[in-house]
Amino acid sequence: MTMNLKSNWHKLPGLALALVVLVLVQGRSSLAQTKEPQAPTPEVQQLKERLQQLEQTVQDLKQQITSIEARKEPAPAIVQATYSSSAVPESTTVTPEPPAKPQDSKGESTFEVYGFAMLDAGYQFKQNNPDWFDVVRPTKLPSFPNEFAPNGNTYFGVRQSRLGVRGSTPTKYGELKTQFEFELFGTGADAGQTTFRLRHAWGELGQFGAGQQNSTFMDGDVFPNTIEYWGPNGMVLFRNVQFRWMPLKGRNAVSIALERPGASNDQGRFVDRIELQGVRPHFNLPDLTANVRWTRDWGHFQVAGLLRRMAWVDTNNDEFDLGGSAVGAGLNLTSALKFGENTTGKFAFVFGQGIQNYMNDADVDVGIETNLAAGDPRRPIVGKALPMWSFITYLDHYWNKRWSSSIGYSMMDIDNSNGQAPDGYRRGHYASGNLLYYPVENAMIGGEFIWGRRENFLDGFKSDDFRIQFAFKYNFSKKWAF
Repeated sequence: MTMNLKSNWHKLPGLALALVVLVLVQGRSSLAQTKEPQAPTPEVQQLKERLQQLEQTVQDLKQQITSIEARKEPAPAIVQATYSSSAVPESTTVTPEPPAKPQDSKGESTFEVYGFAMLDAGYQFKQNNPDWFDVVRPTKLPSFPNEFAPNGNTYFGVRQSRLGVRGSTPTKYGELKTQFEFELFGTGADAGQTTFRLRHAWGELGQFGAGQQNSTFMDGDVFPNTIEYWGPNGMVLFRNVQFRWMPLKGRNAVSIALERPGASNDQGRFVDRIELQGVRPHFNLPDLTANVRWTRDWGHFQVAGLLRRMAWVDTNNDEFDLGGSAVGAGLNLTSALKFGENTTGKFAFVFGQGIQNYMNDADVDVGIETNLAAGDPRRPIVGKALPMWSFITYLDHYWNKRWSSSIGYSMMDIDNSNGQAPDGYRRGHYASGNLLYYPVENAMIGGEFIWGRRENFLDGFKSDDFRIQFAFKYNFSKKWAF
């Protein structure tokens, strides 16, 4: 220790001087703290305010940077189940939902070309009207033994093939939809031919639609997954020219329409009477149709109604007046119910009078009724709107994404008038079952068994039809958005 003191002795004066200076400085500081603080000068105040503004700007910039960095983080992907064009559920396949395309305030317009090429081939064990060689219609089966003999017929055809286009454009009045579709299945004067047949020529703007489309009295969603063209006889199936108002759309929907009128008649036992040759149909009012539909997770239920006036005028100048009119009215109750993920039941119950023109396969709307009890010699016969009722019940089932089946039964019954002929059409039956295979997307190969029966009015005659039919179907579709 002595040696250290001696060696640093020459530094003591400097240390003493530093201590004195430190004491003086602390003393002045203590005195300064006891004085009143002075007000900042205007220059200092301005600098402080500017500093606060700069600090606020820095905080705003930090918040913007944080927001930008948060948007760059990837959002979790949304997945949804995908389905093939044949509507076969693929429960194990999910794909990310594609990002939404940028749209302007008016949305996006679309245009689509669609359709399919289809070959039907089969063997008919019995007989029917040759104009309807490739379909099963109970009304076209023989009304007496061997009317269309001989039995047995092999047939091929492509008449189901179809082509259509449809478009959609957003407007300030709602979405503008258009559709034009045709097939090659000749009917009417073209029955039995492979020729152009218009299915849809339709336009829709917002709540209103006009053109040719499925009747508002019809529910196309209950048509089963069959390959025979005509299908169950007991369902409403009619494409008609109409003007439609749809005040409510969505899960709950309401539609009201005025449709082109038309009807058919059966002159029965009096068909050869010259007095009937001058009787002409007269339709001066449109048919009124409407439906209400409820859609839920379990399926849908629809109630549809029809009201129409059918009239005829006697243009003959004789002692008889065979003109008249009748009211047609009916209800169509339909539903498609989901029985699990891969099974759907399709049901319809129809009843009314004078509505046969809207049925898939029916005879006439108006039959002749004798009027002798009325005691009016000028009107010995009158027209009667024929009462009827019908139903369909079918089950569509997908075994997996490659195989499906449809099986069911349908029936229609008519309350004939007493002036109809004994071999007039009274009741028809239809049943079918199939097994369909989808080897790839948009292609189908399948086989189907179909049975039909006709029962006459009074003579007790019945005729049956049995068929095995095969089909090869190839769908196509291309859609553009712009």
